[in-house]
Amino acid sequence: MKKKTGQRTKSVTMRDVAKLAGVSQPTVSRVLNGVGSAPISEETRERVLAVVEELNYQPNILARSLRTQQTQMIAVLLADISNSFYPLIARSIQDVAREYNYDVLIANSDHVYENELHFCEAVTRRPVDGVVMVPIHLTPDDLSNFVTRTNTPVTVLGQHVDHPSIDVVYADDEYAEYETTLWLIRERGHRRLGFVGVPANLPPGPRRFRGFMRALEESNLTLDPAHVVEGDFTLEGGKRAARELIRRGNLPSVLVVVNDLMAIGLILTLQEAGYRVPEDVAIVGYDDIPEATIVRPALTTIAQDSRDIGEKLARALFDRIYQPDIP
Repeated sequence: MKKKTGQRTKSVTMRDVAKLAGVSQPTVSRVLNGVGSAPISEETRERVLAVVEELNYQPNILARSLRTQQTQMIAVLLADISNSFYPLIARSIQDVAREYNYDVLIANSDHVYENELHFCEAVTRRPVDGVVMVPIHLTPDDLSNFVTRTNTPVTVLGQHVDHPSIDVVYADDEYAEYETTLWLIRERGHRRLGFVGVPANLPPGPRRFRGFMRALEESNLTLDPAHVVEGDFTLEGGKRAARELIRRGNLPSVLVVVNDLMAIGLILTLQEAGYRVPEDVAIVGYDDIPEATIVRPALTTIAQDSRDIGEKLARALFDRIYQPDIP
């Protein structure tokens, strides 16, 4: 078998652009990067850009980053890319980044602490201009260490994060869960309520459970321990929770679930076992992911606007990148 070796294509340099346009390399750099004090005529700018297009010149991002100390790159850590709540956030962040001519690197933690730490280490070794995170397990010390080592603007999704150098975007999900549970009690007449949550070390689960319990206590209702199970935010976690509830017997009249993926898993497994939803047991989720409208019956859920969340995260980050001293 013969191996055919192709010729290496010579890359186009800024020197090539400058020569064909009849200008200096610094002039090309000023046209492309918008920096420098010397004025550039519109005729010169158009001539340089025409040559750039003709030669298909691609600036060397690495070389530029060494000069400007900017990478034109941000990094995003999501908790679970398989959950439809997060891709919409990522899409919105990317849309905003494009406005600033920035690229986006996306990582997925799967709610695993070691994966979150690995992301922090990776960003420390390969600097970016800013970071958006959905940290589930990172401790205040972890975040402080990351900010100190990288000196990078950071925005996070999560009310549980409290750091003076980190901007936070969050919804008051505790209150939303409280109001929803009150509605189930007062408007829908439920008296036997259950909750499908997550372990106490996984935000936002504990906050949503507090809102649920507050509504029960104000309504003088008690919670049967048999009606509380834990999952892990995933579809399979919801299915396992449903099987455990079925095993225990005596289901509540309604289950308040910490997120939509688990709620959908509950619906599918309960229906497979012969239960009618919502006649035998009603299900309420949280997030309003696209799949909430696909299951039958459509899932009743507390809506969050993922696109708006992503945009707010990105806008806050770029405010910090371009105005680092804003209060």
